[in-house]
Formats: sequence, C-alpha cells, structure tokens
Amino acid sequence: MKVLFVYYLPSGGVETLNRERCLALQKAGVSCELLYMQQGSGYANIRDIPVYVTNNDQEIKALIDKNQYTLIMVCSDHLFLKRIRSLGYKGKLIYEIQGLGTIAEAERWMQKANQHVKSYADAIFYPCTPHLAKLVEQYIPNFPVYSFHNCFDTDRFKYISSPSISSAPIIGWVGRLEPNKNWRGFLKYVFELRKQHPTLVVWMFHDPTLAFTSEKKAFETSCCELGLNEIITCYSNVPNVEMAKYFSMIGDSGGFLCSTSFVEGFGYALVEAISCRCPVLTTDSDGVRSFVLHNQSGKLIDLSDMSDAVNEGIDLLTNDSLRNSLILQAKNHIVYNLDPKKYASRFIEMMKTS
Repeated sequence: MKVLFVYYLPSGGVETLNRERCLALQKAGVSCELLYMQQGSGYANIRDIPVYVTNNDQEIKALIDKNQYTLIMVCSDHLFLKRIRSLGYKGKLIYEIQGLGTIAEAERWMQKANQHVKSYADAIFYPCTPHLAKLVEQYIPNFPVYSFHNCFDTDRFKYISSPSISSAPIIGWVGRLEPNKNWRGFLKYVFELRKQHPTLVVWMFHDPTLAFTSEKKAFETSCCELGLNEIITCYSNVPNVEMAKYFSMIGDSGGFLCSTSFVEGFGYALVEAISCRCPVLTTDSDGVRSFVLHNQSGKLIDLSDMSDAVNEGIDLLTNDSLRNSLILQAKNHIVYNLDPKKYASRFIEMMKTS
C-alpha cells in the first residue's frame, strides 16, 4: 500500500501531522510520500519521508503515473481534487479537513468545497472535532466519512533536561500572527497576568513568513503599548526537533504553554508541550477537547472573563500539587488517545473500506 499526502506548504500543524502519521504508517508497512505545492519553513523538519515540492501539472502527473498510489489524501485544497483526477489518477481519493480557521471561515470553506468533494472524492476524513463534524453533516450529508484522533509519538518527541536559564516562570505561545490565533488576546492576557505575577517572562514562537506586514506592525505596536517588549522573546522558525528542548524549559521554569486561538481543528503545539512535561492553558477552541480536559489534563479559559482566566493562570503557576497532577494526567491521556499504532490501524482500515 502506498499513500500520498497533499497540502499547500510544509508549515504548522498539518506539517507536524504529516510527519507523525507517515512514521506511524511506515512502521505498519504502508509506504508514505508527501507533496507540497510550495516551499515552507517546515521543510527542514522532514526526515526519512520522500517529499516533493511542485505545483506543476506535468511533474505531478509524472509522480502519480510512476508511483501508482493506493490512496491520495488531499488536505483542505478542494480544487486539487478535480485537478488530480484530470491528471489521470483513478485510485482512492480522500478529502481531509484540517485547520480551516474560525467556524465562520470553515463554513465558508465548506460551502465552496462541497460540490468538488461530492464530484471527485471517495470519502472525507477529519479529526474528532465537533464543529467539523457539524459542517460535514450540514454541507456534505450522506457521504462516506471517517473520523478518528490524530496521532503523536511521545517516545520520539519528549522531555529534555536542560540547565535552568530562567529564574522566572516562562509563558510560551506558538502560532501565526493572524486573527484566529488571537495573539492580541494573548498579549492582553499576559498584561493582566503580570499584575499578579510581575516576574513572568514570555517566549513566542511564530513564522514571520506567514504573517501579513500589517499584522507584524500591529504586534509590535501592541507590545509597546502594553509595555511588554522587555519581557517578550520571539523565536522564528525553530526546527521542530529543537522545540522539545524549549517546551521542557518552559515546564521546568514553572510556566506553561498558552494557546489563545478562537478555533483549532486540533492543536499540535499543545500536544508537543504535554509530551515534554509542560502544562498547558488554552481557550476552548474546540479541537483541543480531544486532549485537554479542564483541571484534569490542562486548563481551559475564556478570555471574555479575563478575571477568571487570570485566576486559572495563577492557579497553574502556584498550585504545585495541581500542576504536577495535570502534567502526569495529560501525558497519560495523549499516550492513550493519540497512539500511533491505533492511528495506523484505523487508517489502514479506512484505506481498505473507502
């Protein structure tokens, strides 16, 4: 069996997902390859997986003719479904729904995608995310659907002991400088949190190549207005293999990883942090419910109630018994629910039945 995963560019959560599932499926005897239509910062993260970067029809046709894929899985790009069929691919074709932004954006996307999916795909796949399930049922009812948790290898990406480099708790944030990731909400949250815990420092990890100039300028302005420049360190395009070290240091400092997204289809950065003994605090962005249960495997906050959200953050920073419990339970939760072997088994069953 041979699978080709298709996406726009290697970056963000889909890039992480593709690496994780290719390695899981390879161990189960499935050959996996990646096709990206343009270069991205995550390309350097890919190891031991054949990867192609092209948006040229002749090159893509040569690829599918040569490799005779059992299944091609196209993530998000519904227009590519017709394109790949027109290039002569007659095998199994699954449309994958991941990370379409806010619920309103995802709905607009599905309105545009539904006819292409029904005309050219054999089935739909999405992770266990309630708003995606509702949209699929609304816009593409009575169509073959598969849904199960994404996977993550906690034995490969795990805690790394490092010398302490911060005497103050570190609050981490990972994302793009764009509205859905809600970096504005994060800065306001840190501003309020500092009123009760003034020694905090902040590490922000983002990809400036994916941010509009207007967003970058607005970010710089907000940092100045809130007086946060002195405590924020920004890291750009850190290789994924090095992120385990950073997450481990955030956890060891007594801090946590904070996610402020409005909507997430999944949320791989939080999973990576959990695997490195770094507790997580996040807005209830839907997809995170797969692995974050309030006061069991992390903390869920509502930034519209800033006072309560700050209290939850202080609790995580100061309540050692709760903090240690969350770290342990969160790790156990993702080990069980995001097991790569379970993912590979379900994926292979999907290949056989789609």
